[in-house]
Amino acid sequence: MAIRIRLDRVLYARRMSLSELADRVGITVANLQVLKSGRARAVRITTLDALCRALDCQPGDLLSFDHSPVDDGDDPDGE
Repeated sequence: MAIRIRLDRVLYARRMSLSELADRVGITVANLQVLKSGRARAVRITTLDALCRALDCQPGDLLSFDHSPVDDGDDPDGE
């Protein structure tokens, strides 16, 4: 997938733990870990809003687009 989650960078810059963020946002640590690891397949706008509020950041601070071609098996034609 070409969208990258940079939650770990923002957390490091804010000197905040994943569990502290989970408490502030009301999301389980397990769900944040899925997001942080890049295994999440979708992010709700309300979740993104809550993360940006808790981390005092913009959505672009948490998300980036990687232009390099990546074969992650998402192509239904197998190409």
